[in-house]
Amino acid sequence: MNDEPHEPFKRLFFALDCAPAQRKAIAQWRSALQLRSGRPVPVENFHLTLKFLGAVGIAQIADVCKAAATVRTSDKRLVVELDRLDVWRRAGVLVLAPEQASPALLRLVYDLEQAMLPFVLADAPREFRPHLTLARDYRAPVPESATPPEFILRAERFTLFESHKGRYRALAEWPLGGV
Repeated sequence: MNDEPHEPFKRLFFALDCAPAQRKAIAQWRSALQLRSGRPVPVENFHLTLKFLGAVGIAQIADVCKAAATVRTSDKRLVVELDRLDVWRRAGVLVLAPEQASPALLRLVYDLEQAMLPFVLADAPREFRPHLTLARDYRAPVPESATPPEFILRAERFTLFESHKGRYRALAEWPLGGV
């Protein structure tokens, strides 16, 4: 047994949340794919990650929140079209993604990255690839779909989530459009 003291931390990320009705629609569409590979992501976990922070000391969370509050966007609502089904082989995930990310989405991510610079967080910066994960450990080709994905994610806020034992919990959120 390891008796060394450990600083308490939480695994955190910023994301755009999905409305319950949209989660349900995406889940029904995913069911129609009749996936034979991977582990489906729980419907309540559907989101579009903006910035993964990784393990953050509990003592830093208030400062992370203060920094996030400085992020301002010009639009009060961010619209992301999830219109492409794809498999990311290296990560082993099946995802819904936009054919093209909007400038407003890219700007929000850039501003969040800049706000988080004072904190030494995730090991290495990751290239932003907007997506909503449908299944993990996915090792098959892109499945055929009778209907193409045509989901519109409309967000009025961005959220700081904690990831704990496969579940996500909102810790704080900020309105888009600033104050």
